[in-house]
Amino acid sequence: MTKSELFQKMEGKLIVSCQALPGEPLYVEEKSIMYLMARAAKEAGTVAIRTSSVRDVVAIKEETGLPVIGLIKIRYDGFEGYITPTMKEIDELVQAGADVVALDCTLRKRGDNLTVNEFITRIREKYPDIILMADISTYEEGMNAQEAGVDMVSSTLSGYTEYSPHLEGPDLELVKRLSKNLTIPLVAEGRIHTPEQAAAVLRSGAFAVVVGGAITRPLEITKRFIDAISELNKKED
Repeated sequence: MTKSELFQKMEGKLIVSCQALPGEPLYVEEKSIMYLMARAAKEAGTVAIRTSSVRDVVAIKEETGLPVIGLIKIRYDGFEGYITPTMKEIDELVQAGADVVALDCTLRKRGDNLTVNEFITRIREKYPDIILMADISTYEEGMNAQEAGVDMVSSTLSGYTEYSPHLEGPDLELVKRLSKNLTIPLVAEGRIHTPEQAAAVLRSGAFAVVVGGAITRPLEITKRFIDAISELNKKED
């Protein structure tokens, strides 16, 4: 699938994030079960899947045949970002067949002493044709990522860096501002808990929307219900 075909498929649509990390209830060491979440998402009508780890990229592509946005979450000493932070992870995702590679494009410290722009330049030298999605947390980071040469920008990290707004719901102002000024697609992601919020980010100008926890993380979903009921019980007391 070409980049233009992929973008045409994604525009105005829902992308489901299917991820389970070690220590989470749906993470199984022996064999990933995220392909089952992806199967359900496909049957519901999603146009693409975002997932973490090589094994999930491979399993989900085999199961669904849908385009997959791949990333690898790993922490290295000296790196403040943990989403596909080095060329090692880029290599692994390319070899796994990820249709899009997502990486941290914040302006935080990198342990290799490269700027994110220099890192992207090196990726482009090695893999000139791969589609890169920049996970950012602020307007400045989004605009910088475009200048550095990515293909898509995602608001994934808004609220997950200490200097970005920590909101209960999606950062609509960031979505509005970036969608107005970027010349590449802006994907909204992060703290989108309801269908109404997903619709709101699209109305705010997002090219597409990624929803993960509200669909594929039962611990998070259950806790949201329990917290609401607990708050109601406090008021009645």
